[in-house]
Amino acid sequence: MTCLKLCKPSVKSEGLEVKTILACLLVLASVTQSNADCFGEPLNPGMSRGELIGCLDSNGELHEFGMHWTNTDCYYCSCTWSGISCCTTFVKPTGYDGEKCVSIFNKETCTYKIVEKEGHSKECPICAAAG
Repeated sequence: MTCLKLCKPSVKSEGLEVKTILACLLVLASVTQSNADCFGEPLNPGMSRGELIGCLDSNGELHEFGMHWTNTDCYYCSCTWSGISCCTTFVKPTGYDGEKCVSIFNKETCTYKIVEKEGHSKECPICAAAG
């Protein structure tokens, strides 16, 4: 892959490798923040004693206005008078060899791991991600 050249130092210097890795992480972080995957749900009123107090999510759980939470799909959500808005909390790797590797999502840690299709024991290099 050509993008790997961006993340791989050309000189075998320990200091340069660390700086190159940090630069790649910075690029990945900025891509993530600018490309967050978000969605909204119109207000499904949550009532208590006949009073509107918040939003009901798609699972029927009540969230008071102004509350923030992470749902079971790893989206960070908030309840407002307009409804519920949610955005990803995770980075989805996109720059890896899809022929040789597969992405596996862990809902407990809200992270992806890119591993070889055969055996899943070896991690694959990535060089791009979207959030």
